[in-house]
Amino acid sequence: MIRINLLPQKRAERKSSGEGGQLWLLVLLVLFLGEIAGLAVLHGTKKEELADQERTNRELDDQISRAKASVANHADVKAKLETLRLREDAISKLQSARTGPTAMLLEVARVLTPGRGPSVDPEYLDRLRRENPSQVHNPNWDARRLWLMKFIETSRRVRLEGLARDGEDVSELARRMNLSAYFYEVKLLPAKKELDPESKLELLKFELEARVRY
Repeated sequence: MIRINLLPQKRAERKSSGEGGQLWLLVLLVLFLGEIAGLAVLHGTKKEELADQERTNRELDDQISRAKASVANHADVKAKLETLRLREDAISKLQSARTGPTAMLLEVARVLTPGRGPSVDPEYLDRLRRENPSQVHNPNWDARRLWLMKFIETSRRVRLEGLARDGEDVSELARRMNLSAYFYEVKLLPAKKELDPESKLELLKFELEARVRY
């Protein structure tokens, strides 16, 4: 019978197994420590990102707060501006009502004054002389050939009634008013002839309508 002593071999196997286990534990420990380090780095990075985002959010909140503060009284400002605008319009209308009719009547006086004429832009008048001379007023017209008997102005519409020596005098008045910066849409109404009881002259009774600009 052959006997084999296996005891030394078992010790070697146990020794080899123990060394392998220790090495494996060491590897696991290194991996574990590496994972912890990675998690620490990741946590730090995320923490910095979170801090940056919170800082950005605070800046946005500040901007929103400033924007809200700047428009908080927008309605009040708008109402005040509207009140001021209405007040300015009212003042403008009062000034126009005070100065407008006076300026218009002075313009009528200029139109009917011998040697005078309507208020018109000189450049426009020169161009009109070249292009359509029939619309230019006659500077030599004797305005004493026409008399105004009635002058009515309502809502910037005027109505004139009067007497003239003939139709050309009435046409000259309408021509001058059309040229004037104060009148537009001048319209002659049907006229009729009548005999003046004092002078025994045949006169033309006319009516004229126009809109006023002031």
